[in-house]
Amino acid sequence: MTVIKVGTSSWADRTLLRSGWYPREANTPAGRLSYYAGRFALVEVDTSYYAVPVPETTQGWVDATGDDFTFNVKAYRLFTGHPTPVATLPADLRPVGGPAQIRRRDLPPTAYDELWRRFRAALDPIAAADRLGAVLLQFPPWLARGDAARRRIAELADRCRPWRVAVELRHGSWFDGRAALETLAFLRDHGLTFCCVDMPQGHPESVPPILHATAELAVVRMHGHSTAWDGGDKEDRFRYVYGDRELRIWSELLTELAEQADELHVLFNNCCAGQAQRDAERLTELLAARRVPAGRSRR
Repeated sequence: MTVIKVGTSSWADRTLLRSGWYPREANTPAGRLSYYAGRFALVEVDTSYYAVPVPETTQGWVDATGDDFTFNVKAYRLFTGHPTPVATLPADLRPVGGPAQIRRRDLPPTAYDELWRRFRAALDPIAAADRLGAVLLQFPPWLARGDAARRRIAELADRCRPWRVAVELRHGSWFDGRAALETLAFLRDHGLTFCCVDMPQGHPESVPPILHATAELAVVRMHGHSTAWDGGDKEDRFRYVYGDRELRIWSELLTELAEQADELHVLFNNCCAGQAQRDAERLTELLAARRVPAGRSRR
């Protein structure tokens, strides 16, 4: 039977640290991660989107968790086409005398390749310990469907091989009518995981929550349904409580989705004052009541 792993899209955001979810004795980064890993089998690394970590840091993550724990790692934002502050690049790779924010095209090919080499080196300790679930390629809302975009996705996925890759698309053109079938077929043909997102609908960057597996690993990210999605700050955009009835429905839907894959990852991204952790804990209870196994999956 497919294993479903449940976790959250961070273990150290500032509102969580202030919320009281961690006990007082979990007062170091390693201590907090160890406490988190005692309650969940999965976490999404969000900090790697903002800066490429060093191998010493990722080795510390491995050392703080057990053999059954899994890290999904979000790719650095420059790779996926987001504007990137130059200050977040390693000092020796920063362009001199240019703008404060750059895109991929602003970085010389040699520097870009070196940045990828360092990103892969950072993930090596996690992969060597068999703790790497997937690399998440989260594309910006303006990446519209098209041949150039598909080539871009395939090229980035190749840079991640042989690791598993999950793709989150955030432009409606990928899912408009029959385009949805073509998008899923493209991901399936390239062995890529379609990242389903539960999020507010009716906004320019809204995409529908299509529960479909395109690879052996399925991934669902739970953003919630904040009414401040368009105009709020980051905390307001993700300030949402999944009610018990809603989570019960999701436990049924996820159990059905799990039948399409060898492994299913569910990540709560409503990261505001520990709410993601509370919702993840409740979903874990509901899945356990349905006798869905949790733990180390078969690879």
